[in-house]
Amino acid sequence: MAQHSRGTPVSGRSPATPPGPAGTRSPAAHRLLSLDVVLALLALAGGLRVLYSGAATPLLPAEAANVAHAYALGHLTPFTGADDAGASPFGWAQLAAYTMVSGAFGRSGTAVAAVREAVLAAALAGALLLWFLARRLGCPRWASAAAVLLLAASPLALGLQRLVVVEHLAVGWALGGLLLVTRPDARIRHDALAALCLLAAVLTSPLALVFLPAAGWLLIRRSPVRAALVAVLLNLGLGIAFGPAAGLLRPHLAAAGRPTVADWVALDPAWAVLSTVALVAAMGVRSLRPFALAGLLLAATLVVPGVPDTAVLALLLPLTPLLLAGVVRAVTRQRVAPAAVVLVVVVAASWSHGYPAPRPATDRSDPLVGARDWLRANASGARLLVDDAAWAELAGVGWPTGMLATPAACEPACPPAEWAVFGEDRDELQHRHPGLARVFATAQPTAVFGTVTVSRLGVPPDGPAAASEASARAHAGAALVDSTRITLTPEAAAVLYAGNADPRLIATIAALATRQPVRVAAFPEVPGEDPAGQPRRRVLLTGGEDGAAAFYGGQRDLFRPSSVTRADGGVLVTYPLFAPPGLLVPFSSP
Repeated sequence: MAQHSRGTPVSGRSPATPPGPAGTRSPAAHRLLSLDVVLALLALAGGLRVLYSGAATPLLPAEAANVAHAYALGHLTPFTGADDAGASPFGWAQLAAYTMVSGAFGRSGTAVAAVREAVLAAALAGALLLWFLARRLGCPRWASAAAVLLLAASPLALGLQRLVVVEHLAVGWALGGLLLVTRPDARIRHDALAALCLLAAVLTSPLALVFLPAAGWLLIRRSPVRAALVAVLLNLGLGIAFGPAAGLLRPHLAAAGRPTVADWVALDPAWAVLSTVALVAAMGVRSLRPFALAGLLLAATLVVPGVPDTAVLALLLPLTPLLLAGVVRAVTRQRVAPAAVVLVVVVAASWSHGYPAPRPATDRSDPLVGARDWLRANASGARLLVDDAAWAELAGVGWPTGMLATPAACEPACPPAEWAVFGEDRDELQHRHPGLARVFATAQPTAVFGTVTVSRLGVPPDGPAAASEASARAHAGAALVDSTRITLTPEAAAVLYAGNADPRLIATIAALATRQPVRVAAFPEVPGEDPAGQPRRRVLLTGGEDGAAAFYGGQRDLFRPSSVTRADGGVLVTYPLFAPPGLLVPFSSP
């Protein structure tokens, strides 16, 4: 009665909470709020990754090899890539399965863009698993959302998670296994499923082995007997995968190379600082110690020679926001606002520095697409010697894979080929594949698209004849400019003066001028050929179009154009590649 007289409610509710449904939030409302937060974060993560996907050209050899293997596996065609690009048969199978189910190759403009869709899906799955794992570890909604936000919007994550590296798939499997292991009411079926997830992670990337001690630690805390069951299942699966089925399942890492950890950290220095703090501080929080152990083991592999930094960071990237959220929660407790303000300021300063690097490209043209289209127009069905990236791109548009050979087939000598398509540094390629040296000795660049060069093979090195041919083109071109029956725009005249017009065009324009006045509007470039030093082999004639079309349509043999079309108010005449030598009289100065 004394307590009642002092005003304490009989029902036991706190005075700060009004009685009745109006003062409480139902579990369903909590779940809806969580769902809204998760969907918003996933939309942000997906939208940013689509926006920042950039050009489709592979950024590292391992990515090009993974794309080619995924295409080959999905289309049941053989492919032999470079050994130093790594191997992940199970990872390739996952990428191929996504592209087959989603029809990504049919929808995407390039092979790389198609397979990057699978990586984007893996990134979204990882963000979702990170949310649930943070909530499972007791992080409040704000801390879990902050962890997912760091993963969704960090410039480092945007740059790294657009690459087709199998570690993005492996970390998803690992997080799924750890989520099952931390389930408080886990049954044997959950533990068995967790073992399968961890096994899938290791088969996707051998670096995922670092998650096994963390899973074992968590299982032993809950039930040593169940931990032994999971260990037996894992050992059985690994024994089969690395033993009798090693030829089909055993993965190995790609060779170390650029970009390095310093290159990646430059995108988001705050991530490096906060991750280091979180990895160390998490060892002082009991619930986080197993996860901190996995993170520290991953960080330690960064100093191991031969381990690719990109692969390590791909596995570490979703783990450190989880540890940071748990540490901040444990340290701040009720003092959320000051800590949040400090973190926001630090992260904002870092992101303002890092966002310009992986910014969306205004020019989405892709060198591989340019090379692909040029080859289809000028060398369709020819035998090609290509790098891994070009193999996937050409195979994706229907080029017979039997006509495509990679540098891996150049030991001891390269197979016969008419053209070569490479986007990598030639010196590095020759160092890895000495058989390419003989091929490059007779390679003549014919079209250049950014970093990708298309070369004609079997061409002797340039000699005095090449200089004489260029001189003859310039002399004959100057004669056309001086003709009173030929009218040229300043741009067209400059091409003739420089000797950059095809000799077949020079000869036929001179012949046409004897029949009718000629107006030359332009010598349009064939994309990619100017950077390779090829003469212009197209001309746009205006005025007297009917006579010009009839004249060029009646040409035979060496002077027959590959096409004569009406375009842009005139007649566009295009000649095929490589005019025969000797069409113009060599000119020598007195």
